[in-house]
Amino acid sequence: MPLAHVIGLGKSGIAAAKLLHCQGWQVKVSDRQISDSLRQQQKTLHDLGIACDIGSSLTLEDTPPPERIVVSPGVPWDIPVLVEARVQGIETLGEMELAWRELKDVPWVGVTGTNGKTTTTALIAAIFQQAGFHAPACGNIGYAACELALGEQKPDWAIAEISSYQIESSSTLSPQIGVWTTFTPDHLNRHKTLDNYYNIKAQLLRRSHQQIFNGDDPYLRQVGLKQWPDAYWTSTQGKKHLVSSPQKGIYIQDRWVMVQGDPILPAASLKMVGAHNQQNLLMAVAVARLAGIEREAIAEAIAHFPGVPHRLELICTLDQINFINDSKATNYDAAEVGLSAVEPPVILIAGGEAKEGDDTQWLHRIKSKAAAVLLIGEAAPRFAQRLEAVGYASYEILETLDRAIPRSLALAQQYQAKGVLFSPACASFDQYANFEQRGDHFRQLCLEMNK
Repeated sequence: MPLAHVIGLGKSGIAAAKLLHCQGWQVKVSDRQISDSLRQQQKTLHDLGIACDIGSSLTLEDTPPPERIVVSPGVPWDIPVLVEARVQGIETLGEMELAWRELKDVPWVGVTGTNGKTTTTALIAAIFQQAGFHAPACGNIGYAACELALGEQKPDWAIAEISSYQIESSSTLSPQIGVWTTFTPDHLNRHKTLDNYYNIKAQLLRRSHQQIFNGDDPYLRQVGLKQWPDAYWTSTQGKKHLVSSPQKGIYIQDRWVMVQGDPILPAASLKMVGAHNQQNLLMAVAVARLAGIEREAIAEAIAHFPGVPHRLELICTLDQINFINDSKATNYDAAEVGLSAVEPPVILIAGGEAKEGDDTQWLHRIKSKAAAVLLIGEAAPRFAQRLEAVGYASYEILETLDRAIPRSLALAQQYQAKGVLFSPACASFDQYANFEQRGDHFRQLCLEMNK
C-alpha cells in the first residue's frame, strides 16, 4: 500500500487525509501544533485507521519515505522539507490539487484576487444554487475542496475561492471559468516580490477556459488586453470605461447591471454596502451568464443574498451604534475598503500580525473617517507610530479585543459615532488561529455586551 503524508491538521488536511484513505493510500498526518482540538482530531483520524502525529513535523529520514506529500493551504510551498522532497522526486501537491484530480469531470469556477474573493465566491454559489445546481462553495470558504470529492452527491459545479497559496501547490487545476477580483501587494513576506505574486495568480487564469477580470482595478487594467486579450472585463463606471469591447463587457449603466448590452437587474438589488460590492456583483453576474443561468434566477439570488460572515457583518446595534465585524480585512487595502463603506464618524479597532504593504490610503481614510482608533495585537506599537507620523493622535493601545470592545462603546458614545468597525488590516495569527476565530470572538464580546 503506497504511503502518503499530509501536512496540517486543519479542515483541508483532514479532508485530504480522508480522501487519500478512500483512494487506498496508507495515510499519515502531522501538525507541529498541539491543542485540545487537535487531540480530538487526532483521535477521530485514528479511529478511521489514519495515523496522526501532533507536535511534530515531516522529515524525509522516516522509513519508508512517503510517495506523496499533500500540503494544507497555510503551509509554505518553499519550506526546506518540501524543496528537498521535490528534489528527491517525491510528488508534492496541495489539497486543492488533490480535489481537482478527483473532480476533473466537474466544471469549476475559480475565484482569486487579493481582496473580494469571498464575497464574489459566495454570490456565485448563491446564484448557481438558486438556478437549481448542486454548486457548493469550497476552498477558503465553505467546504474544503476534498470534502466535495468525498460527498455522496457529486457537485454540478465546484465554486472555489482559491488563494495564491493554493494556486502555488496546484499545478494542473483548470477551471471552466476563472475570476480575478483585485490585485494589490499582499503576502509579500511569503511571495517576496509583486511580480512573483502576480505570476502565481496568473497561472490559474491562464489555465482557465474563460476569464473574467475586474476592469476597475488599476493594476489589472494596466496589464489589460496586452496580457488577456480574450477575457471578459467588468466596470462599475459604465460602458465607456470598459477595457474590452462591450461584447465582452459586464458593466453598470444607468444603475443597471448590463451583460454584453443586455440589462440583467438593478445594481441596487444587492443590499451590501460599499462600492467594492458593486464590482463583486458584476463579476458574479458575469460568471452566471457565461454558465447560461437565466436572469430571473440571478435577480432572485441577489435580492435575498444575506452577505458574508466577517466581511462588513453587522453584529448588533447598541444605543444606536452599529458594531460591524470586518475581521476578514487582513491587509491595508481590504481595511481601507471597509472604512470607505461605513458612515462616519466611526470608532476603528485595528491590529494583529502586521503584513508588508502600502498603508498610505488606509491612513488617509482613517483621518477622514475615524473619530478614534483602538489598537490591538503585535502590530499596535507599529500602527501607533504610523498614525503619529501622519499627524493622527486619537488612538489608544489596548492589546486585546476583550479590552477594546467596552472601550469602543464608551468612545462611540463620547464622539456620537455611527458605529464601531473591527477591521484589523492584519493577519490573525498573533492571537487567533484564523480570521474566523477572531471575528467570532468579536461577535461574542459584542453580543455579551448587548445583553
